[in-house]
Amino acid sequence: MMKKALSILTTFYLLSISLSLAQGVEFYTNDDGDKHIWGEFPVHQLQEDTTYSTWFNKGYEKFSLEQRELEWTKKLQNKEVDIYLGTWCGDSQEWVPQFLKLWDELGLERDQLRFIALHSSDEKYKQGPNGEEKGLNIHRVPTFIFKEDGNEIGRIVESPSTDLLTDVAQIALGYPSAPNYKGASYFLDLFDKMTMDEVYEDIQNIYNTAYYKVGRSAELNTLGKVLKAGGKNKEASLVFQLNTYYHSSVWYTHNSYAELLTEMENYSEAVKAYEKVISIYPDNEKAKAELERIKPLALKQEEENESIEGAN
Repeated sequence: MMKKALSILTTFYLLSISLSLAQGVEFYTNDDGDKHIWGEFPVHQLQEDTTYSTWFNKGYEKFSLEQRELEWTKKLQNKEVDIYLGTWCGDSQEWVPQFLKLWDELGLERDQLRFIALHSSDEKYKQGPNGEEKGLNIHRVPTFIFKEDGNEIGRIVESPSTDLLTDVAQIALGYPSAPNYKGASYFLDLFDKMTMDEVYEDIQNIYNTAYYKVGRSAELNTLGKVLKAGGKNKEASLVFQLNTYYHSSVWYTHNSYAELLTEMENYSEAVKAYEKVISIYPDNEKAKAELERIKPLALKQEEENESIEGAN
């Protein structure tokens, strides 16, 4: 009897996997061996796949709406929402199920929603398999982008600014709250409007303006990682560098900067950054090893630069 039950469960699991593949759902496995969704997918994948259903269904049941007859709900009937998330992300696990429950209880259609899962690895950090996130300034997940006729009319970044119902109502009524992470949003908007040369020409004003917008050290650290993964090393370098100024006593701000400087082969500055890491966190063996590895490269680079300057 037990063998028969196990056989039935195995068959059911294989059928569910086959159905997912047939629908074009893409997966990847992270370094810990966990399976995650990557790219656009139908939301029932979260509800029915046992890999995700426990946290999804728990979050879905967590949310309840006391009043369902809300006049402003009609304003959302012709809107669409693109939901960028990570099945590896605690905030996505918290807010995506609750958002869907709210949407359902407001009587709106699920086919207005589009779900896109992003990658967690450093080289593909918060990217989709087909570049679905490009040009959208996604730096935190989940990000809910509300659209009308293809144009963005508001967004919720990571978590509600006030509460979920209020944030959605304000977007519906045309008065969206400013999303979380004002510092990261400021820099993304800046990079869209200005060249890096223009940014550096106005760097003192930019530094001062961002100072009052940036929150915790993780805000710009995450943004820098997103920019780096997207091949925008110059932008990432500036963000990491400014983060070391805003949060000079946090070791990982200097470590992120050092890693990028090493990747960009700016070894002399990378040495300084790693030395700062170790001064704050003396037991960081990985940083110590990397510092010893790049010191000869920095010395060689300095000698080559002196030789070039002497020849000139």
